[in-house]
Amino acid sequence: MTNAVSQWTVPLPDELRPWIARVGALRLDAVPKEPFVHLPDADTKVVVRVEGNGRRSVLVVGPRVRATYHAGKPLVACVEVRLAPGTTLPLLGVPAVDLVGRAVPLGDLPGRKARQLAEEMGSLDADPERTVERLAEVLPSRLTSVADSSRTELVRAGVDAMSIRTGHLPGPVPHVAHELAVSERQLRNLFAEGVGLSPKHYARINRVRAVLAHAAELSWAQLAAVTGYYDQSHMTSDFRALMGVPPRSYFTGRLPDAMPCQEIRRG
Repeated sequence: MTNAVSQWTVPLPDELRPWIARVGALRLDAVPKEPFVHLPDADTKVVVRVEGNGRRSVLVVGPRVRATYHAGKPLVACVEVRLAPGTTLPLLGVPAVDLVGRAVPLGDLPGRKARQLAEEMGSLDADPERTVERLAEVLPSRLTSVADSSRTELVRAGVDAMSIRTGHLPGPVPHVAHELAVSERQLRNLFAEGVGLSPKHYARINRVRAVLAHAAELSWAQLAAVTGYYDQSHMTSDFRALMGVPPRSYFTGRLPDAMPCQEIRRG
C-alpha cells in the first residue's frame, strides 16, 4: 500500500453484533502506484461508495472466490459493512449464493427487505461512524422467526468449525456435519444460503487468508504446517489458484496485471 490509501475500522455497538461482523472505511486520496488487491473473501458486504465527483451508491458485494487486481481511482471513499454469517437472507431477502461474484445496487435486489434497507441507508455518505449510528437505529427492529434464528446459529457454528484459529484447524466436512447433528447435504445447504460457498471452498479461502496474515512470521514450510496444508507444495498450488500467483511472487510484488474495475452488474 502507499500513503494514498487510508483504511480503518470503527467499534460496533452490542445491538449490531447479531447482524454485522465489521464496519470499516477506505479512502483513496491519490492514484496508488501499486495495484489494489481484492482478496478472496467469503463475506457479503453492503458498501456505501462516494466518488470524487460526488456520485454515490449503496452496493451489495457478494463473496469473492478469487483475488482480483485493479488500478485504483483517486478521491474514492467507501464504507464497508460486513454482514455476519447467516444474515444475508433475513436482512437482504436473498440467499448468499445468489450474490457470489456480484456487485449490484442494494435497491435492485428483489423483495421488500433490500429496498427498505436501501431507503434507510440512502442519505449516508462515506462516514463509518454515521453508518454505524444509522444501522443501530434500524437493524434491532428487524424481527426474525425462530426458524431463521436457528438456521443462523447453525451457519455460524459451521463457519466457526471450518475456520482456522489458534489451536484449531478445520476438520473434514463429514466430521463437522456430525458435530452439528446435520447431514452433509444440510450443511452444504446452510453454507450456500448463509455464506454463499460450500464448506470446503469456505475453508480453502480461510486457509489462504491465514497464509496472507502470517507469512511474515514463519518459513514457508512452517506456514504450510500451521495452516493445515499437506505440505509446502500443496500450499503453493492452492495459493496460486486463489491469488493468481504463487506466494513468493505475491510477497515480492510480482502481481498480475491490474485491470479496470468492472461495471456494476444489475440484478
